[in-house]
Amino acid sequence: MSCCEEGVIRKQEVVLKNQTNSNSSSTVFPAEKFDIDKKLLIDPKLLFIGAKIGEGAHGKVYEGRYGNQIIAVKVLNCGSNQEERDVLEGRFVREVSMMSRVKHANLVKFIGACKDPIMVIATELLPGMSLRKYLLSIRPKRLDIRVAIGYALDIARAMECLHANGVIHRDLKPDNLLLTANQKSVKLADFGLAREESVTEMMTAETGTYRWMAPELYSTVTLRQGEKKHYNNKVDVYSFGIVLWELLTNRMPFEGMSNLQAAYAAAFKQMRPSLSEDIPPDLAFIVQSCWVEDANVRPSFSQIIRMLNTYLITVLPPPPPPPEPATVKVAVPCKAIITESSARGKGKFAFLRQFFTMKRTKTI
Repeated sequence: MSCCEEGVIRKQEVVLKNQTNSNSSSTVFPAEKFDIDKKLLIDPKLLFIGAKIGEGAHGKVYEGRYGNQIIAVKVLNCGSNQEERDVLEGRFVREVSMMSRVKHANLVKFIGACKDPIMVIATELLPGMSLRKYLLSIRPKRLDIRVAIGYALDIARAMECLHANGVIHRDLKPDNLLLTANQKSVKLADFGLAREESVTEMMTAETGTYRWMAPELYSTVTLRQGEKKHYNNKVDVYSFGIVLWELLTNRMPFEGMSNLQAAYAAAFKQMRPSLSEDIPPDLAFIVQSCWVEDANVRPSFSQIIRMLNTYLITVLPPPPPPPEPATVKVAVPCKAIITESSARGKGKFAFLRQFFTMKRTKTI
């Protein structure tokens, strides 16, 4: 990277800090505009908060217990002045509202919330680690291709559910993806930056984590106070493309760059993580379609799910068949029927095997 580019990046960092401050003052959502359904509230007297298990920009996560149930407890920051408290309380109420409304097997289950004496969100506790920690634990080894695609499908289904309910997550990354205890599936967590798509005209830029952040979220100039960037749910598709690349390579995106350098390279130099030749062409196509510059060209999560399932069915070799059952002697009429049925079955599967072989040959 040239000295000139380094100077531009340092300038961008100052701009981003200034913009964050200006946006914070213009995104106040007074608490009185939001109401939490009393059915969603939990009794703080029955809540026990234990050891810290995670920390983010807007709060800390602890292992806890509510009554006899083991849970994860997210304690949100309270802010140092009234203006910050209004912003954080508005974010808290939005997060509670969305988590309680949107339910899916691949979304962390919402249990309840309490506002006093502190803002707390209680969810199911997943014994497994985050996807980020898991990938680090096996690096440089890669995930089995079927496992990687299984995780990708879990994530895509969760995101499809959010988008179907008009919610943009805006912070999709491996830190917010949690593995189940058996490490066979993934659940999406942390709705702290999620917003209703119907209010995209009021959304702030520079939201999310730079390495996974869509280029359209990155601004070169400080926005005037009250001015917002316009974008849609395709910002989540871009982030998914980066996550899918990680699942296939088990590498950090934009290696050797700082977070800000990564954002600068993606937004202004149209750089993306390198796709090695050993990544199957069909999967490379999905990744590239997700992180293409023009957001309108990126696929929906419904389309992504179809493409991933098609790859599983038509490209990957099927799992080995179960062992043949023991031969059982039967009467002649039944044997004739079984033989005829088996012949039809063999002919059908022979056709499918031939079709898949042709498909694989064409792809390669």
